[in-house]
This record gives sequence, C-alpha cells and structure tokens, in this order.
Amino acid sequence: MRKFVVVALFVCLVALAGVAQETPKPEVFGGYQFTTLDHTPNANGWNGAASMYVTRWLGVTGDFSGAYTSGLHFMTYTAGPVVSTHKGNFSPFAHALFGGAHASVSSVSTNGIAMLFGGGVDMGHKQVALRLVQFDWMITRFNGFSDNNNARLSTGVLFRF
Repeated sequence: MRKFVVVALFVCLVALAGVAQETPKPEVFGGYQFTTLDHTPNANGWNGAASMYVTRWLGVTGDFSGAYTSGLHFMTYTAGPVVSTHKGNFSPFAHALFGGAHASVSSVSTNGIAMLFGGGVDMGHKQVALRLVQFDWMITRFNGFSDNNNARLSTGVLFRF
C-alpha cells in the first residue's frame, strides 16, 4: 500500500508539470482487461472509460468494465477524479474511482461497492493514442464482506475529440 501511495504522489507531481498547456480534449478509451479476483479464477473481459478535463491536468472519468470466467460475470461502474500530464508522446495518469459492482454466478447475483485506485500511461498525442498499460487496485464490498486483494490490468485504444 505504501508503494502505491508513493507512485500515485509521483504521478500527481509529474502531472503538475503540464499546467502551462491548454485544456485537453475529451477522451474515450476502450480495450481489453485482465482481472484477478480473490478466491476466484482469473477473468478476461473489456474496459471502457470516458474522461473530461476541467483544467489542464485535472479531470473526471467514468469507467465501466466487465470480466468473465467459469460462469462468473463481474461488472464495475465507477467514476472519479483523474490527473494527467498530456505532455509529449507519453502521458502518465492516476485516478481514484468510486461506484458499484455487480457479480453473478449461474442464477445468483448481487450488487456491491467498488473502488479502484490506479493509473497508467498513454502513448501518442494525436486524436488516436494507445493506452500502453493501466493498472488498478480494486476494493470490493458485497453483503458486508470487503475484499482488498483484487487487481485489474487494461490496455487498448484512446480516442480524443
């Protein structure tokens, strides 16, 4: 946890270097995700997000994802602040996302809370860029039980409008 906080602070400080530039365009991301959930097999799926920036380096992101394995369907829908540099070809970013989760196995399903803390790196500064990597530490809470040992790794394409 301490390493994560140090990395998040570093990304935020790097993002401050981008203050002298204009407000970035809205972004839409879509791609593949690999999810590891505690007490279940690893899952593959999709990840989509949309970001709107209110300043040169601070914005708001809405994130939606779905992961599937051995009869388990796990979905998240979250939103929260994002910090990014948008400077040069490589744009590191960090975000804290809060919202809900839905899990279903066979005919049993439940809803809960999801929190994702992470970030990544985008490559390219034109209208189409690549999200080289996005890593999120995922905390979930279902039926009074919290699980802190979940992670999500994503990659895909980023469109800027």
